[in-house]
Amino acid sequence: MPSDRPPTRHLPEATTGIRALGPGGGLSAHRHDNPQLIYARSGVVAVTTDAGSWLAFPGRALWVPAGTVHEHWSFGAADLRLVGIPVPDDPVGATSPAVLGVDPLLRELLLAVTGETIADGGEYDRLVGVLLDRVRRAPRMAGQYLPAARDPRLVAVCRILLDDPAEQAGLAELGARVGAGERTLSRLFARELGMGFQRWRAALRLQHALILLAGGEPVTAVAHRCGWSSASAFIDAYRRTFGHTPGETRRAGRPGPARREGWPT
Repeated sequence: MPSDRPPTRHLPEATTGIRALGPGGGLSAHRHDNPQLIYARSGVVAVTTDAGSWLAFPGRALWVPAGTVHEHWSFGAADLRLVGIPVPDDPVGATSPAVLGVDPLLRELLLAVTGETIADGGEYDRLVGVLLDRVRRAPRMAGQYLPAARDPRLVAVCRILLDDPAEQAGLAELGARVGAGERTLSRLFARELGMGFQRWRAALRLQHALILLAGGEPVTAVAHRCGWSSASAFIDAYRRTFGHTPGETRRAGRPGPARREGWPT
């Protein structure tokens, strides 16, 4: 039977340039033969693969290795800056997508390489060379990756939380709903997702919060929709994870309700 999912596109060369995506916009599954760096000057962008999802927002960039089948999804109006990395350069050396910290110099290099018409090819090559040097030094950021489940029981539990990040049920109660024991699910979280249930749920809530903030949702509303008992507790957890306040993320996006909420499937 034919699949409803569009076929994966093969783009031999990763694009360098600017791409604007509206709220809920995206690029369907594709791969290219060289790595690509994706930076959201505004908005929040998710890159998804069969292994999971990664988020980038102002101050973070996404590294996509060559040959990786992936999709892009935008939350809030996103101003994307894309840089195709010349082969054989690979300053990150990752086999799966990675989130990199973007300091002010790297940010300006990304904007210069993608946003200006540079007549002198030598000047462009020198700018790319400096950009690659900065990428080599960029820190890999934790907290913006949500691994995907494979076991049907674990998929069912994750789906409940993806549909409602504010769900307060513990693992035992969730297991009862899907017909699996708490110990079995606990082992599956560790084996398949590389983290415990509470840590995975915390990562989900923080990433869902990023998405809602990019869509212009008020901070207090985001806190409650993502399962925090108070806005202050949410702000504290958010700042500890991302290094800035939810209000800063909200201001970096362009206010307006996101048409696509939740996590891409």
